Amino acid sequence: MNINILIVDDEQAIADLVEVYLKNENYNVFKFYNGRDALHCIEDKKIDLAILDVMLPDIDGFSICQKIRERHTFPVIMLTAKEEEIDKITGLTLGADDYVTKPFKPLELVARVKAQLRRFIKYNTTEPLREDKIIAFAGLFLNRDTRECTLNEKPLYLTPTEFSILWVLASNRGRVVSSEELFQEVWGEKYYTNSNNTVMVHIRHLREKMGDNAEHPKYIKTVWGVGYKIEK
Repeated sequence: MNINILIVDDEQAIADLVEVYLKNENYNVFKFYNGRDALHCIEDKKIDLAILDVMLPDIDGFSICQKIRERHTFPVIMLTAKEEEIDKITGLTLGADDYVTKPFKPLELVARVKAQLRRFIKYNTTEPLREDKIIAFAGLFLNRDTRECTLNEKPLYLTPTEFSILWVLASNRGRVVSSEELFQEVWGEKYYTNSNNTVMVHIRHLREKMGDNAEHPKYIKTVWGVGYKIEK
């Protein structure tokens, strides 16, 4: 299976380094040093994952991420020197699926690429039984094949990570899903203490899109110290 990965970074040495590591894993790489060329590529090629720098000379990476999310659901990894918590929250809120700060370890970045692709492909290409493809309850509709999600017949535009989180919680209705279980199921990586912050950011964004309330939730209930639950 040919996997196309887009890299955009104005630091050519970094873009070149990432390209070498990804090509060594047999990925097809489309590399750009500015945002405008990267956006043209996204519209012209089938991209399976994007790695975006934030500080670019023409269009910042956050804006590119927003543009991607208008029409595409493939995973997005932010790779940037902006390491403040607010920057990470901004990136994840705008639709990024992961956030890596510079300096970084190339092999760790490759591992994160593989994890994101594994999850994305799992939820887009598997062929489970028909009854395992659709979840519908309390006005919420999820189609695992088309990644369509509607709430009260109105579309919810979810990122791949948000859809995966909601799918895991909805398919386990009535049971508390621990933060550790949720992280490992969605991200496919080992859970660490700070992973909980990543989960919380995505849960908060999901609630915002669903118009749900953390204090009086209709859908996603926080079970403090344990995890999250959607009632049957």
